[in-house]
Amino acid sequence: MGNIVAIVGRPNVGKSTLYNRLVGERAAIIDNVSGVTRDRIYGTSEWNGKPFTIIDTGGFVHGSDDVFEKEIRAQVEIAIDEANVIIFLTDTTTGITDLDEEIARMLRKVEKDVFLVVNKADNHNRILAANEFWSLGFENTYFIAAISGSGTGELLDAICETIELEPEEQEENPIPRFAIIGQPNVGKSSLTNALLGKERNIVTEVAGTTRDSIHSHYKQFGKEFLLIDTAGIRKKNKVHEDLEFYSVIRAIRSVEDADICLLMIDATLGIESQDMQIFQLAVKRNKGIVVLVNKWDLVKKETNTAKEYEDRLKKKLAPFNDVPILFISATEKTRIFKAIELALEVHENRKTKIRTSVMNEFLEEITEKYPPPSHRGKFVKIKYTTQLPLAYPAFAFFCNYPEHVKGSYRQYIENQMRKRFTFTGSPIKIYFRKK
Repeated sequence: MGNIVAIVGRPNVGKSTLYNRLVGERAAIIDNVSGVTRDRIYGTSEWNGKPFTIIDTGGFVHGSDDVFEKEIRAQVEIAIDEANVIIFLTDTTTGITDLDEEIARMLRKVEKDVFLVVNKADNHNRILAANEFWSLGFENTYFIAAISGSGTGELLDAICETIELEPEEQEENPIPRFAIIGQPNVGKSSLTNALLGKERNIVTEVAGTTRDSIHSHYKQFGKEFLLIDTAGIRKKNKVHEDLEFYSVIRAIRSVEDADICLLMIDATLGIESQDMQIFQLAVKRNKGIVVLVNKWDLVKKETNTAKEYEDRLKKKLAPFNDVPILFISATEKTRIFKAIELALEVHENRKTKIRTSVMNEFLEEITEKYPPPSHRGKFVKIKYTTQLPLAYPAFAFFCNYPEHVKGSYRQYIENQMRKRFTFTGSPIKIYFRKK
């Protein structure tokens, strides 16, 4: 069950500033013109060892002031549907506005954790003024200053208490969960329908972990998996004007719920920035990945086209480009079962366990070939390594100066591991720890 935290509130209360604080990078573009936040609207964060995805709903407002109220209402509704935790951000310098009252009314009915956060409470008088926000009636009310970060620690502590950690330990042979992700109109539903076929009798509807994604159980030809079916669920009329927001939050939800993500891109368009963001999110959350290039039947073929296309794609996906890439056509049903085979292979690769003795032999070999670079005259010595008991490949390397190991050396270790062992399609996490 993924953990999604959504920030809602009216324009200019500081949603992007808070988002950047929580994600820890200046990701969104901040400008004082209403509705300017574009670009990065979701990112991953970790606090107290709990990872979660943060969504800045402000990034989806288009147009002028008069559409705001309707758009904001739509966003709050989608956040209520899709997020696990909602941060309702307000601004002490303006006090409680009518729109705040209205959002509060919508959120009071919700069974989820709602945190009322009063921003810009950065001096004594403003903190006093902020007390009026208690009247909105949320027991989780926090006063912060997003720009300096004061108060955000307590807020994060409180949010993390409501977040359940996913069971990282492997259960015995669970059924792999696949999600088909990608932009609207790339052919996700065609692929879902092609796989599940008209023979609906082999598909049993299993209610998903979220109240509104259906997990279809596929079992035939000796293969078994759950397909997280987010295509065509609950087509809400009120959502149409906010389709972009809806599809993004849906994609995030699917990534969070899946073990393996089948990222579909349109062969005629190539990989676009939104595909890259979804890809990066799946990598950050340690999911297995298969890239499916759909509508391959529409591309003019010369000799070598697929090979060249794949090479170009891998350049874009670097550094993590050890992923299977398959050219398919969902409508023509070309190679769609091959896609499932690949996804199952990636699922196996992601579960690979390597014995400690084998890992240490490997470590000795690669450090002999290329020892870790020294840092200010201090020699980094990696003593031994072991795999961590997580649901995805993660390794701890114990050494004398873990903080001095450079990113390039981490990449070297990962590249060598990929040459030696089969981790295709699965991200590898490498940690350097003090012995």
